[in-house]
Amino acid sequence: MLLNTGIKIFILVLFCSSFLQGCDKTETTSYKAKSPVSSLTIGLIPEQNIFNQVERYEPIANYLSTKLGIKINLKILPRYGNIIKNFSVTGMDGAFFGSFTYALAHAKLGLEVLARPENMDGTSTYHGVIFVRKDTSIKTAKDMKGKRFAFVDKATTAGYLLPMQYFKTHGIKKYKLYFKETYFAGTHEDVIDDVLNRRADIGAVKNTIFNRLADTDKRIKTELIILETSPEVPENGLAVRKDIDISVKQKLKEALLNMHTDSQGKYILEKFGARRFIETTDKDYAPVFEYAREIGLNLSTYDYMNE
Repeated sequence: MLLNTGIKIFILVLFCSSFLQGCDKTETTSYKAKSPVSSLTIGLIPEQNIFNQVERYEPIANYLSTKLGIKINLKILPRYGNIIKNFSVTGMDGAFFGSFTYALAHAKLGLEVLARPENMDGTSTYHGVIFVRKDTSIKTAKDMKGKRFAFVDKATTAGYLLPMQYFKTHGIKKYKLYFKETYFAGTHEDVIDDVLNRRADIGAVKNTIFNRLADTDKRIKTELIILETSPEVPENGLAVRKDIDISVKQKLKEALLNMHTDSQGKYILEKFGARRFIETTDKDYAPVFEYAREIGLNLSTYDYMNE
């Protein structure tokens, strides 16, 4: 009896010892320290040719890299719609979105906007314009029938949403049949160049690009005329994935918002063409969401790939 009792006690002690060792091992190996963020990849939409985009944004990326101690890599995208796809397949962390691309990214991917630039004139918005050559007979939507219309991309506010709303307002239900030709030029610069050089009769772009190019090319002011403008929408803002470490996200936001307070940041901003960065939220994009509703566009299911 005593022998059996001793054996039982020995087995119980052996089991408890093994169990406690197992628990101790589990506690020490299950904890994994979160790897620090060493780099962020930020995408750029092709508003203008890629060389101009890099030249404009690279100083800001370098400034943020220094301030955050995190390498900021820029990824130049060949077309607007790619920016949504790239978030899903290439691991981008954020992007400087146009107003419509942000609305799409927010609806499809849940991205969160942080800040946008305030221009040197104090504005932080832009609007779309529909324009033609001054020497054309095109003055109204009726005059556009049988002409050539150049869009920028299906994922742009100024280069697509504006003309779609314009067509709807003027009773143009099937625009592809209404015009002799419609096509996507890819950038705002290309649309302006096509109309200027008579490859297209009508174009739609954002006013900031139109005005910026007009400052260096006198032909734009003397040979082109604007027929229609859209409501104001936010300038290109930086938006990031919601799952980025909250401390990194906050430091990134603070670095942008405080950039104008130091001499180096202020100099870079001036070269960029901005006075400062300002805080931006989803509410600032209300005109874009409303625009989409007006033309019956569902952002979460919208096919933004050009035809």
